[in-house]
Amino acid sequence: QVHVVESGGDLVEPGGSLRLSCVVSGFRLDYWATGWFRQAPGKEREGVSCFSSVDDSILYAPSVKGRFTVSRDNGKSTMYLQMNRLEPDDTAVYYCAASPWAADCEADKFTVWGQGTPVTVFS
Repeated sequence: QVHVVESGGDLVEPGGSLRLSCVVSGFRLDYWATGWFRQAPGKEREGVSCFSSVDDSILYAPSVKGRFTVSRDNGKSTMYLQMNRLEPDDTAVYYCAASPWAADCEADKFTVWGQGTPVTVFS
């Protein structure tokens, strides 16, 4: 069975950093599209950063580019999201997701979801 489990969410002050982790099982991390998404209260779920399964390119939402970095360790079956210079607008529940095929970071292309980990940026 295919599963993804994320962790690492926390409370942090503006300007701080967090690293989220997503452990996957049931598939090879480098064979599938994987990504990070987030949903803030009252807002739609949005793609934060994804690995495309088409060409393994990395995609970032404009709002996080230059501040967030996605990476993966195939040996540990784990994907990471390093978040630096966090802002109050980054407050959301962050989800890890996977799909056998996805060329972009659109949530409706992803079929396997974790339960989410909350990130709160407060001053």
